[in-house]
Amino acid sequence: MPVIIAAFVCGLVFGCGLQISGMTNTLKIQNFLDLFGTWDPSLAVTMAAALAFAAPGLWYARRRGRPLVAARITWPSKNTIDPPLWIGSAIFGVGWGLIGLCPGPAIENLVTRSPQIAVFVIAMAIGATAIDAWRMRAQRRITEATSTT
Repeated sequence: MPVIIAAFVCGLVFGCGLQISGMTNTLKIQNFLDLFGTWDPSLAVTMAAALAFAAPGLWYARRRGRPLVAARITWPSKNTIDPPLWIGSAIFGVGWGLIGLCPGPAIENLVTRSPQIAVFVIAMAIGATAIDAWRMRAQRRITEATSTT
């Protein structure tokens, strides 16, 4: 139960930060991406401020070695830049530029009851589910191929 409460509090803080900074406004995001038009640097300021506040917490968590409310910390183990990262980043960037939302603000914008936002979130969920299914199937094929040889 403490993990759920911690996740709720973190999500609430994140959502409030998105709202206060205006990062749920698609025009603000699109203006940030429009370097030669109506460029708005406020997204960069928001990211820098978020990093400045998150870095000490991350540093403390790494030094502590174990989380406050969970049994263990699971740190990402992958640290290479590979083709899937490049391709995924490019697809993410195109989608971000077209709609002006990334997953967090899109989910938060569901409260607006906008049909466009709902379609975007549904499509995002379908895409994430499809790529997970594709990866599991590919891994299963690799496992089967290595076990038969």
